[in-house]
Amino acid sequence: MRAIWKGTTIAESDDAIKLEGFYYFPRSSVKMEYLKESSHRTFCPWKGTASFYDVDINGDINKDSAWYYPTPSERGAMVKDRIAFWKGIVVLP
Repeated sequence: MRAIWKGTTIAESDDAIKLEGFYYFPRSSVKMEYLKESSHRTFCPWKGTASFYDVDINGDINKDSAWYYPTPSERGAMVKDRIAFWKGIVVLP
């Protein structure tokens, strides 16, 4: 699987897992140089608190378009050390 935005591959892995319609990539497969920490947070009752990243490709910012669970709940343990994408970031097989 590959996550692409603006023609740039942000993540690539054969170990992405699909959960609730989104693919979660192992953190080690994500090109972190394109991600900038965001102050945005959300809460999922069964995974816990999500933290977000802005995706930055050559100064073009896609705000809060990647997220992860720094300390997922026990029920959400499968997303530990994984990052998911949305807001126009395309995931291809």
